[in-house]
Amino acid sequence: MILFSRSILLLIAITLTMASCSVSKSIPEPGYDPEAKLSAIGITLPSPPQPVANYVNGVETGNLIFLAGKGPRYADGREITGKVGQDVTIEQGYEGARLTAINQLAVLKHMLGNLNRVKRIVKVLGMVNCDPSFVDQPKVINGFSDLMVEVFGEKGKHARAAVGMASLPRGQAVEIELVVEIYD
Repeated sequence: MILFSRSILLLIAITLTMASCSVSKSIPEPGYDPEAKLSAIGITLPSPPQPVANYVNGVETGNLIFLAGKGPRYADGREITGKVGQDVTIEQGYEGARLTAINQLAVLKHMLGNLNRVKRIVKVLGMVNCDPSFVDQPKVINGFSDLMVEVFGEKGKHARAAVGMASLPRGQAVEIELVVEIYD
């Protein structure tokens, strides 16, 4: 009888532990506030850039959002253009990637209503407008990745590709796509 009771107590304990783990994975933990972090570092999100063709800014499927590529566009419509390593320095490219991150966060906020619903930055595809001899694409796309980690902490760390392109739309210096996991 004692063995049976211990088995039941163990089963109950395991069930409660699993239930608490699944609950903690479906809601943000206390203190998680990416919007407060943005405010603390002085970033105000602009209105999200609007698509210029027959596509949407992002598609939500299940608990993932796939964001269309965005570039380094200022709120007034100006863009950082040119080939990195030729017309644009690595440092300017880095700032362009950071500006692109701000634009992608604006899209996310518009889609989600609150960035606290971001569970994890999953995957980044960073494209750099450069000539074939340029090999420092990762240094440029770090501008995007560094801001994601600054805003989301460990949840901002992601898988990533940083590749060179012969050209990008409107001659922009970078374009970045993003996959995000969200809380229910």
